[in-house]
Amino acid sequence: MSDDSFIREVNEELRQDRARQIWDRYGLAALGVAAVILFATVLFVAWEWWTTRQANASGDRFSQALTLANEGQSEEALAELSALQEEGYGAYPVLARFRTATVQADAGDHAAAVASFDAVASDTAIPQAIRDTARLRAGYLLVDHGSYDDVAARVEAMTADDNAMRHSAREALALAAWKDGQSDEALRLFDLIVGDERVSANMRQRAQMMAELIRGTQEPS
Repeated sequence: MSDDSFIREVNEELRQDRARQIWDRYGLAALGVAAVILFATVLFVAWEWWTTRQANASGDRFSQALTLANEGQSEEALAELSALQEEGYGAYPVLARFRTATVQADAGDHAAAVASFDAVASDTAIPQAIRDTARLRAGYLLVDHGSYDDVAARVEAMTADDNAMRHSAREALALAAWKDGQSDEALRLFDLIVGDERVSANMRQRAQMMAELIRGTQEPS
């Protein structure tokens, strides 16, 4: 046997002996770790499958409710949305609550719609941006179906300069003030909208039109 062959055999034996020592010391623990990793992977895949399935099912139900509402079947749409609020998955229960208020408003039940929006706005478990949007929706409804005080109670706090929704809040409050006979306050709010460089072109145009209308109806001093 050559020296090279002998050295290779010795090295192989040493490696095998070291492998046996490592296995004797860590083998069972390694198997346990591998089993835990495998089990965790199976659980993760199963969870992903289940959540996707639940979300898809809720999405299908929400789409069906929208179809019913668009077809004028308000009662059926509201029933499906009510069930989705209780049984839906992910964001769909909140979306169902929001859409319920819209369907109620479209059906002419403005008091119920405002109450539904108010319920979303007061739910601290819902993200703040969604709650503020609900306040705005209630405020816009109350421009035509409530008082200035009703609108102000919901949107006035959002008219501050640092509020991301100030443009819409100012518009709703300005319309309510104008309808209430508070022309100066309405004009002040519409001018704030026109002068805000971050306002959308459509909203600025509406505010300019309303400001011109108010100025045109004011008696010269």
